Amino acid sequence: MGCAGFAAICGSTSATAATMGRIVLPEMKRYGYDDTLATGTVASGGTLGILIPPSTVFIVYGYITEQSIGKLFVSGVIPGLILTLFFSITVYLICRLNPSMGPPGEPIGWREKVKASVQALEALALFLLVIGGLFLGWFSPVEAGSIGAAGALLIGLIRREVTWKRFVEFTQDGLRTATMIICLIAGATIFGRFMAVTTIPFIIADWVQGLPLHPNAIMAVIVLIFLIGGCFMDVMPLITLLVPVIFPVVIRLGFDPIWFGVIIVLMGTLGVITPPVGVNVYVIKSISPETPLERIFKGIFPFLGSILITTALVIAFPKLALFLAEFAKY
Repeated sequence: MGCAGFAAICGSTSATAATMGRIVLPEMKRYGYDDTLATGTVASGGTLGILIPPSTVFIVYGYITEQSIGKLFVSGVIPGLILTLFFSITVYLICRLNPSMGPPGEPIGWREKVKASVQALEALALFLLVIGGLFLGWFSPVEAGSIGAAGALLIGLIRREVTWKRFVEFTQDGLRTATMIICLIAGATIFGRFMAVTTIPFIIADWVQGLPLHPNAIMAVIVLIFLIGGCFMDVMPLITLLVPVIFPVVIRLGFDPIWFGVIIVLMGTLGVITPPVGVNVYVIKSISPETPLERIFKGIFPFLGSILITTALVIAFPKLALFLAEFAKY
């Protein structure tokens, strides 16, 4: 749940895993949690960073496919909450079946709980302002990004947690992320123009459409392609390479492009934790170098089922992704 809350103000899966890992891994170690459960939970929870808005992956997908960024953002809210619930249930079941994995903590009174919750109200208010403003049409996605950045800076100044040195570091991190996205979009644009000139996507679309298969069966194959590709590539280059080719097929088959964007991001959440190139696993390894890599990978496997179940639900019930998007103004 902490990862979900941080994901609401962070658009990166690795940043979510890294930030939450530095905060909670020492605490879980202090309370005697098993390393496999602790590292696997944070690595898997970090995947919510690209599903719960804002999300850099939704931005790149929306640019490539010319879809509404605002609608893509809000379409990830319900699936993100469902995935958070399934992750929490997974942790509960693991600890019920093997209590030594997560020993009971000391009882905490309601006063302490309320006091701790109040400290998170600023982040919640910032999320509601940015996403609520997009949903209600108060401002565009670009303006929402500016308001979110200004709001985060203002909160940091009010709480006296932002020094000049940290402000420079934050700015550098923001520039790195922005530059990465710009380079990906530039490469995707060139690649997309090349594919359009060669008409390869349309040839593939015609060929797929002529196959004696139900559209849902073809979609299952597409999902499998992204699932396998995510095991060997990070989600950003995977989307940049495959979406220009596959998107025309998806449209020809009559699937909703916003819904398909959510499916792609869900496949991306699998890709960042599955071996051999699970980016989040290596991020957690850098934070907890004493934990063997195989133990971290072992810890993420129970959570893979949660992602697959969420994906199956979104495929079976597209309204889970499209309900809020229908009301978004941008």
